[in-house]
Amino acid sequence: MTQLQERADVLWEPSLNLISQSHLMKFADFTDQPLYPYERLHRWSISKRDEFWSAVWDYADIIGDKGDQVYVPGSSMIDDQWFPDAVLNFAENLLRGPLDRTAVKEADEEGLQRSLTVRELRQQVAKAQVGLQQLGVEKGDRVAAIVTNQIEGLVALLATTSLGAVWTSCSPDFGVKGITDRIGQVKPKVLIATLNYQYKGKPFAIHDKVNEVYKQLDSAKALITQDGELDGAFTWESLLDHPAEEPVFGKVAFDHPLYILYTSGTTGLPKAIVHSTGGTLLQHVKEHQLHCDVHRDDVLFWYTNTAWMMYPWLVSGLASGATILLYDGTPTPDHSLTHLWEIADQAGVTHFGTSPKYLETLERKGANLGQTHSLHSLKSLLSCGSPLAPEQYDWIYNTIKSDVLLASISGGTEIIGCFAMGSPVHSVRRGELTCKALGMAVDVLDERGASIYDRKGDLVCTQSFPSMPITFYGEKGHQRYHESYFSKRPGIWTHGDLAEQTIEESFVIHGRSDTTLNPGGIRIGTAEIYRVVEYLPEIKDAIVFGWPDGHDEEIVLCIVGQLDEALARKIRGQVRRKASPRHVPKRIYQLPSIPYTINGKKVEGAAKTAALGGTVKNEASIQNPESLHAFSTLSEREFF
Repeated sequence: MTQLQERADVLWEPSLNLISQSHLMKFADFTDQPLYPYERLHRWSISKRDEFWSAVWDYADIIGDKGDQVYVPGSSMIDDQWFPDAVLNFAENLLRGPLDRTAVKEADEEGLQRSLTVRELRQQVAKAQVGLQQLGVEKGDRVAAIVTNQIEGLVALLATTSLGAVWTSCSPDFGVKGITDRIGQVKPKVLIATLNYQYKGKPFAIHDKVNEVYKQLDSAKALITQDGELDGAFTWESLLDHPAEEPVFGKVAFDHPLYILYTSGTTGLPKAIVHSTGGTLLQHVKEHQLHCDVHRDDVLFWYTNTAWMMYPWLVSGLASGATILLYDGTPTPDHSLTHLWEIADQAGVTHFGTSPKYLETLERKGANLGQTHSLHSLKSLLSCGSPLAPEQYDWIYNTIKSDVLLASISGGTEIIGCFAMGSPVHSVRRGELTCKALGMAVDVLDERGASIYDRKGDLVCTQSFPSMPITFYGEKGHQRYHESYFSKRPGIWTHGDLAEQTIEESFVIHGRSDTTLNPGGIRIGTAEIYRVVEYLPEIKDAIVFGWPDGHDEEIVLCIVGQLDEALARKIRGQVRRKASPRHVPKRIYQLPSIPYTINGKKVEGAAKTAALGGTVKNEASIQNPESLHAFSTLSEREFF
């Protein structure tokens, strides 16, 4: 046993064989840089940014012309240019490799359904490409989709990007307003939609919803339906009814628009964030290969819908030679709590991506996957969406697999990637995000702008990187982009997370800065309280926010569960002991449900706004807006 293993907070270490075979080791050799200490490699990646990102292009064997220039500094971080002479095609870089290799597998609530080889995927993309061209889709046009996470959606995405057109998508479970608030902003030329989907065993027909959305899109010239017919619409079969066998890849500039993604929109109209072709591809191959250690023929999976940024992140796995697994439906159908893991065994999943909420559900219901599933192929378990609690690290290694690379990662829709990640050459420490992502000048700053360790501050990035947004789509987009990330600290990207970096150069994320609690002037992250209360078996769910109290504020905790004086004492005692006296909630309420965004994140801001008698500006972004009614009457309710 090594000294590191003797440390109580170290739960896993990579073997020497894993390190020697890792992409990260090979990349260090490729660039003639020492792998250890990693902090030196990271400093090289941000001080010699042109060398680093050029090496990523070469190491990942990007198809395209890199050009002579890699980095051209601008007057500010937002104006820097990356690969200004480069040309490439996104879809070409994904539809590569041996033609008989399995490119994609698809599963749903009934299990694995089908798969396509690279050859078969290229054929379908070629046919869809011709179909879109015949509908008038050209380079720079927007193609919007209301689709499930299935093969047809992937084909449509790749066909769109093969033409140099721009892809944007929503999940079919969004309401009409939720969809039009998003894709309506970007004026799509074509709308592609599924008409039927299934969730928790229940079928949903959304013909009327699709019709209504299409009527509200003045820019749309055609509607394509993927699994049925609507008057005036083209069917998916007719779109693919062409003899084409090979797609033609139109080259575009590195900074040509590729995707438009949307923020949750709980404080107003969702921001339509435009991401570049080259920046997205380069960021993703770096993350997949150097940090997640995805190798050719690995099977990459992330439980996601088509609205979340992890969908394009998953799709990009094709560029690293991985087989990607698409899943549509609930992760926990009635017939099997561990359905996703049964599919993972059958599909040979090597990299399993999910959320802390899903893992918490499994833990609460007593799942012990190590005893019930082989997980023979599983090499890495990845988590994002919210902070992974320290206790969840213990549970994963005790009940899922003891020899697995666990990586809690953190980034955002805004950068279509990550600031802090895992690594195949680092130890995994309990409750911590392993390291700064290469090429990302990540830091934690206090209110004075000073870099700090072992204290909470704002997560920032002090230098530009290729996957920064091009702009926000629409009027005054550049101005809105600047105000969102550069207004607090001119010239420095302030991400909006309350974070802490340790002396080991790892990270702990404490929640969003805009929901930070400040009792007595001390900054407290909401995640610090969730880590305690959500592990009490009496509590089914919880949300916390600050309640104004003169010039100070009180901490308010709302729980789903049977609240009484005894439970309230237990909650406060646990919070006091495991967090601090300052974290103890002043008021505890029992409510029937907690509001979540459509993408499954708690909406603390909306809960607080409703509790204080304000108007929640965009209820269309909340999957259960009816939950807000209880918050609007909070001041009239009994509390403990």
